[in-house]
Amino acid sequence: MIPTSYPSREEIARLTARMLLEIKAVNFNTLEPYILASGLPSPSYIDCRKLISYPRIRSTLMDFLTVTTMRNAGFEAFDNIAGGETAGIPFAALVAERMALPMTYVRKKPKGYGRNARIEGAMSEGERVLLVEDLTTDGGSKLSFVDAIRETGATCGHTAVIFYYDIFPETKKTLGDHGVELHYLCTWWDVLAEARAQNAFDEATLSEVETFLKDPRAWQEANKRD
Repeated sequence: MIPTSYPSREEIARLTARMLLEIKAVNFNTLEPYILASGLPSPSYIDCRKLISYPRIRSTLMDFLTVTTMRNAGFEAFDNIAGGETAGIPFAALVAERMALPMTYVRKKPKGYGRNARIEGAMSEGERVLLVEDLTTDGGSKLSFVDAIRETGATCGHTAVIFYYDIFPETKKTLGDHGVELHYLCTWWDVLAEARAQNAFDEATLSEVETFLKDPRAWQEANKRD
């Protein structure tokens, strides 16, 4: 069912941040930084996959993601909702249900047997596809999914995520140069503000996280492990 209530962007961001904090999807550790897939350290880590285990929060955020995307891109802008393997798949299914649209998913690479497909489900030439993922950091991982969608003859000019890091200035340019517009619910800045409002972490930790967010490359270089 398509949601009919439309909170402001600011309220959606605040509530999304609050929900992520409530289920402890947000992790801050400045003393023992997390190691990202890139091999670089970070004092912050977010696990949006936890959302699928919390029905009330999951439902609310999928309502938010649906109305945000429709408000930004148009109410009749899409013919197909595609999830990126693997974290994007459940969220794509939930958004597709709300928009009453077909759902597909995109593999990270061909499965290596059978049809050797990257697209699972029915996707047709000319369809306008929305790519749904859990989050984006620098935008780079989205491009492979978008290219796989476009190889079918469909178009993909939009991607929607729950969480956008918003600390790497090249992200929107990377996506924009590829003809993709980003839609999202909240960022690290929204989470930091809500964490401060709730006193969710001690101020020393929050100050160090803020230092990282303001210049992540410099922070990573200074805290790189040998």
